[in-house]
Amino acid sequence: MTKNNSKLNICVFCGARPNFIKVAPIVRLLDKMQTEGKEKENMSCSMVYAGREDDPTLEDQLFSDLSIRRPDAFLGVECKNLNELTGQVMAKFESYLQNHPTNVVIVVDDLASTMAAAIVTKKQALTLVHLAAGTRSFDITMPKEINRLVIDGLSDILFTAGLSNNSIANKEGAELSKVYMVGNILIDNIRFNRERMAKLDIHKMLAFEKLGLSPKNYLVFTLNRQALINDDANLLAMLKSLLKKASQITIVAPLRKMAAEKVITLIRENQLKTDNLHIINPLGYLEFGTLLANAKGVITDSGNVAEEATFDNVPCITLNRYTEHIETVKNGTNVLVGEDATELGRFLDDMLADKWKAASIPDRWDGRSAERIVQILIEHCS
Repeated sequence: MTKNNSKLNICVFCGARPNFIKVAPIVRLLDKMQTEGKEKENMSCSMVYAGREDDPTLEDQLFSDLSIRRPDAFLGVECKNLNELTGQVMAKFESYLQNHPTNVVIVVDDLASTMAAAIVTKKQALTLVHLAAGTRSFDITMPKEINRLVIDGLSDILFTAGLSNNSIANKEGAELSKVYMVGNILIDNIRFNRERMAKLDIHKMLAFEKLGLSPKNYLVFTLNRQALINDDANLLAMLKSLLKKASQITIVAPLRKMAAEKVITLIRENQLKTDNLHIINPLGYLEFGTLLANAKGVITDSGNVAEEATFDNVPCITLNRYTEHIETVKNGTNVLVGEDATELGRFLDDMLADKWKAASIPDRWDGRSAERIVQILIEHCS
């Protein structure tokens, strides 16, 4: 692994809002070590964001809730075409690395921007670290699956969340010495913020106050996956099933603009009865975590939400045919229904009747993933 100098200069690259949630525990720990510990003179940590500084998804509250600073640099890339986005990120991130001393680049998950940053990192002969490595859908037609294969293949260090991810990485040729099962980094945030969440008065939260919610007497519905949002027929079928089966319980849906507009349009065009469905603006990290922890159940297409639900022991239905973290299904509260409205209805019956499967917390969901990651980086890259 190439080292530019004796100082360990770590660059944390984020391509989208969810990435900040995953890297927050690492950034918090590195910043603490810099300001308080013996590593003050031997380590630096910078955060780079692929998008613009005025990105509306990066509200100040996100960073406040995560107890981290805003990114040190914004590449300013904003385009929908993935090939164009990849090219722009490569050009701008290369320029950043050439002007900022860096030994190690940490990339997260499987976005096109993540792949672009990974390629540039290796072209600059720097150490590439992949957080949440070894995740696969085994569908090569998915752009993200290509990204995962490329990023894992290029990475010098692969940090995985569970044994299944380790197995995938090893089967694809990654050396055992490169792969480390560090646990689920998202859980570090939940454990870190548990006390702060407990202090939140849920009855004074906007959603609770406006909707008159009470714990374990409502469902949460989230929608983010572009493929499902763009498929009107499938989404309509899922909405019909949800609204029919859960007609006697409040459904709270914190949706971003594109998802909210599509759901509202389908409801109006098909004259669906939605007295119990409340679409609200997206919540801050702590507020959403509190809303989820107190829910009777959650219906989502987000792997991150499914992981949080497992930790909180909240029944979870995922509108996808696969999950990057199979332990949420094997050990946790999660079930996969794909885009099958009948299956959604069947599991909603179980959820509402409190007939959910027994669940447990998966291995290494102990809130110490960041500690393991930083220790490995110090040992291997200093």
